[in-house]
Amino acid sequence: MRISTSLDYAGDVRATAARAVELEQAGVDMVWIAEAYGFDAVSLLGYLAATTERIGLGSAILNTYSRTPAALAQTAAGLDALSGGRFTLGLGASGPQVVEGFHGVPYDRPIARISELIDICRMAWRREPLVHDGRVFQLPLPAGQGTGLGKPLKLINHPVRADIPIHVAALGAKSVELTAAKADGWIPFMFVPDLARTVWGAPLGPGLAARRAELGPLDIVAGGLVAIGPHAEAAKARDRMRPSLALYIGGMGARGKNFYNDVCRAYGYEREADEIQDLYLAGKKDEAAAVVPAEMLELGSLCGDEAFVADRIAAYRAAGVTTLNVAPVGPDPAGTLRTLRELVG
Repeated sequence: MRISTSLDYAGDVRATAARAVELEQAGVDMVWIAEAYGFDAVSLLGYLAATTERIGLGSAILNTYSRTPAALAQTAAGLDALSGGRFTLGLGASGPQVVEGFHGVPYDRPIARISELIDICRMAWRREPLVHDGRVFQLPLPAGQGTGLGKPLKLINHPVRADIPIHVAALGAKSVELTAAKADGWIPFMFVPDLARTVWGAPLGPGLAARRAELGPLDIVAGGLVAIGPHAEAAKARDRMRPSLALYIGGMGARGKNFYNDVCRAYGYEREADEIQDLYLAGKKDEAAAVVPAEMLELGSLCGDEAFVADRIAAYRAAGVTTLNVAPVGPDPAGTLRTLRELVG
């Protein structure tokens, strides 16, 4: 089981780079850089490629609307070359608020879009001429669109790898099924290992059954906060998740169109999901955070003494998680992850 963590993408770049080096020395296998609607993730990933030597670098996530398929393929190939083959392309559909509000692009056909993007990126990395006739993308543009001068082109450079890993952030059933069938890895959010099968077991089954053998096993990247110490301190650490979870469950999306609220409900917390959303949308964020189920916080984190954390590692492993993605809490994050590395083995 690998260990990964996310790094701050909005702070001082040099401090982030220094932390990446420290985490590399602590035995962390991979770091992820988000983008959302802040600074772009690519610039920081390029900087980290130059300041680190071994640790894997991933985007979590680049949305699938603001860059063309060819641009995503170029970006991934460039970062993979800069890092000596250490890059993972993390993709996701994001949501209508960001895609339509920040980028001004219609949020349509997200699943077909990701499916076609995976195919086009792999075609580009194999240095094949880009020819694709899909529901979302047509390469080159067909007759009657544009100038009519487009022609199939292949990537000029020779990528370090023709099989750069593609991980997809997916929550909905159809998206998870597609990810299991076509992607190298899956990045779920709000993953509670003891309850995950009730939410995603049905779509994972047919997706994995349709998976091509040459892709290898699906890398499942999931975890939560990690704090290793006395129970009382660990319980306080878990409470740090409340504001973030309340934001996602209650305020990330509109009423009736919130993927994270749907997941919370599917876990069996229907009443809490409704109450969190009502409170959050009414501006009562602290009250919403207080409603986040304690069980969800406990099972979806690795906060406790070493015996408890070891038990949680076993639960994540039993749920199929192959990359434990954690956020260390406390004054010595590298030390926490070093201890976690020992517990994971």
